[in-house]
Amino acid sequence: MSNSLAIAAVTATLRNLLHAGITNEPDLADASITMQPLDRARTNGNNANQLNLFLYHVVPNATWRNQTMPGGSRSGETAFPPLGLNLYYLLTAFGRDNDVQRPFSHQLMGRAMSVLYDHPLLSADEIKASIPENDLWAQLERVRITLQPFAVEEIAKLWTGFQTQYRLSVAYEAAVVLIESTRQAKTPLPVIMRGPADTGFKAQGNLQSPFATLSGITPPNGQSTALLGDTLNLNGQLLSADSIRVRFNNFRLAAPHVVAANAGNTDSQIMVTIPDAPATWPAGVYGVSVVLQSKGTPDRTTEEVPLAIAPRITSALPMGEAITHGQATLALTCSPNVVPGQRVSLLLGDREFLANPFSASTNQLTFVLAAVEPGTFFLRLRVEGVDSQLIDRSQTPPVFDTKQQVTLL
Repeated sequence: MSNSLAIAAVTATLRNLLHAGITNEPDLADASITMQPLDRARTNGNNANQLNLFLYHVVPNATWRNQTMPGGSRSGETAFPPLGLNLYYLLTAFGRDNDVQRPFSHQLMGRAMSVLYDHPLLSADEIKASIPENDLWAQLERVRITLQPFAVEEIAKLWTGFQTQYRLSVAYEAAVVLIESTRQAKTPLPVIMRGPADTGFKAQGNLQSPFATLSGITPPNGQSTALLGDTLNLNGQLLSADSIRVRFNNFRLAAPHVVAANAGNTDSQIMVTIPDAPATWPAGVYGVSVVLQSKGTPDRTTEEVPLAIAPRITSALPMGEAITHGQATLALTCSPNVVPGQRVSLLLGDREFLANPFSASTNQLTFVLAAVEPGTFFLRLRVEGVDSQLIDRSQTPPVFDTKQQVTLL
């Protein structure tokens, strides 16, 4: 592969080839090879023969877009593919005295095309002599020069973009140029043992996952959320182990809570009880995973499954509160404690009221109920988007818990 001088090396090599092939003709000995943009190619007062080599387009090479270099990496290693590029050049001919007496630009263009036709491949020696310290000459792929068809519409767009008058021009493609990535490849040590005691890979006769998997969590009483102190039913496969621990992770915790599973677990079911510790288990959504430990084997950890731990109103309910000047103030206690940063609100019937600000972990909340009218309303406490349990799902059909009410007088 090559370094970042690759593009310049191709341009310089083409310039050298054209200069050597054109100036050896007596009529074209005064020709110069320039590499200027189209609007600056023909400077004022220049009446000599001139050929301008302009790199007007660079596109990625489709073949090498995701292809690593052969032999550049071994099995198990991660190498970065080179930057493969196709270069497009425009050759523009300017004749002596602007072709007044003789069409020198046509003669110049014919000679230039003949030179490139006879050099369809740039040799390593030609590239090596173009620019010092370039290593394009050593790349695996050869750089090929191909004449490109140029539609009238493309010609018009290109020359219009440079706001200059059209001159006799042809286009060539130079491909492919490979620029080596400077990112370091990942080269792990070779594998010398496959499995414990080199026993090889294990195979099974079904499509089930060979790893311990946690597929779902069922709170008690058919609820979709859990409360502190609830015993959860964790379902999955390959959950047997000598030691089973359940990890509860929440972004508000400094470290996940780890709880030992209850006794009597099976390969597909684990029971675990959430500790009733309201000071350290804030309400919200937790990621639950199972850590399995068995003697003589590495620890296994399942993927996380979401679980919502709901808040609970611990004030005596139902309750009543007086309305003064169209508003009422409601003081409630809850479990678990709410912590600073949590969004806490009270859902009164179909209306939501935010809790008064609090600066420390607390189980006491105050809500100002503005523009309310007398009546009896169901209550729900919402913390971090998780509502307290209002529906009694132990009955069929489910019913609202009539205790979760407040009467405004």
